[in-house]
Amino acid sequence: MFDSLRVPVIAAPMAGGPSTPELVAATARAGAFGFLAGGYLSAAALADQISTARALSDDAFGVNLFVPGIRSTVDLSPYTARLRAEGGRYGVEPGDPRWDDDGYAAKLDLLVEARVPVVSFTFGVPLESDVDRLHEAGSTIVVTVTSPDEAREAAAVGADALCVQGFEAGGHRGVFTDDVTDPFGGELHGVLAGLRLIAAATDLPLIAAGGLVHGADVAAVLTAGAVAAQLGTAFLRADEAGTHPTQRRVLAEGSRPTAVTRAFSGRPARGLVNRFLREHTDQAPAAYPQLHRLSKPIRAAAGRADDPEAMSLWAGQTYARAPHGPAEHIVTTLWHQAREAATRTAHRLT
Repeated sequence: MFDSLRVPVIAAPMAGGPSTPELVAATARAGAFGFLAGGYLSAAALADQISTARALSDDAFGVNLFVPGIRSTVDLSPYTARLRAEGGRYGVEPGDPRWDDDGYAAKLDLLVEARVPVVSFTFGVPLESDVDRLHEAGSTIVVTVTSPDEAREAAAVGADALCVQGFEAGGHRGVFTDDVTDPFGGELHGVLAGLRLIAAATDLPLIAAGGLVHGADVAAVLTAGAVAAQLGTAFLRADEAGTHPTQRRVLAEGSRPTAVTRAFSGRPARGLVNRFLREHTDQAPAAYPQLHRLSKPIRAAAGRADDPEAMSLWAGQTYARAPHGPAEHIVTTLWHQAREAATRTAHRLT
C-alpha cells in the first residue's frame, strides 16, 4: 500500500479536530496519503467524515482508532479539586471523570462495514479476531509502536505495517502500557533509533513518525528504511486542517518549548508549554481517559476565550519549523525538499 505512493508522505491522524476530510482529500491530490482520526468521535460522526472524504476524493485513505486501555483505579479526588479551582478561572466546572472505551466496538463495526482501505490503531494492539474481520473487509492494518517489544506484539496479531513513533512526536505517545513511574510513560527512542531497533525485531514495513516537518526529515527516514513518513505537526497549520485558531496563532509565534505531560488527559502527550502544563504536570495521575473528560470543559472554555494557557496545544518538538498554507502545496514542497536532500547526500557519498 504505502510503498506505492507517488509521494511517500502520510498526513497523520490528529484527534480532536485537526484531521478533516478536506485535509485527507487535499493530501491525496498531491500524491500523498491521509488519515481521519476516529478518536473522540461517535460512530455516527465518524461515518459522516468517511462519507465526506469519499465524496471529496476517490483516492484511498485511512482511519485511526484508539485501542481501549485498562481502567485506572487511582483516586482522582485530589486532581479533581485542583481542576475545580482551575475551572473557576473560566466560569466552568470540571467534567465527569468517567472511563469509557471511546465507542470502540461501534466504530470497529463501522470500519468493517465501510471497508476502509487502511485502519490504524494507537495505544495498543487490537484483538486478532478484529484484525481478521478487517482483513476480510479488505483493510490494511497499521499499529503504532514505540519499542521492539510492542512491534513484536503487533506482528503477532497480524498487523500489515507498523508506525514507529519517536519521542519527538506531538500529541499522545502510543505506548501500549503507561508506566506510571516514568514521566514519558515508557521506553524512549527517537524516530531514527526506533526505526533501527524495530527493523531488527520484525520484517514488517515501517512508517516513521515523530518531529518530521521538512523534506530533509522525510529523506532521512526513507534512507533509514521507512516506506513512508507520517507527519502531523507539519499539517497543523494547513488551510484544510481543523486546528483551533488559538493554537494556530501560538504555533505561528513559534516561541514556546514543548514538554510531555499527563496533565490534560492522564496519558503522556507532547505539547506546547503553557500555564496549565507547568502547574499541573507534577500532580497529574495516570488515568486516561478520565483526565481527558475532567479537563475537557476547561480546555473548551479557554479556547472560547482565546486563551492558550489552559488548552492542550499538542505539537512536535520541531513545530516552529513546520510549514503552513494549502495542504497540496505543503506536500509538494516536502517532496521537493526531500529529493533535494537525497541528491545532496548521494553526491557527498560518491
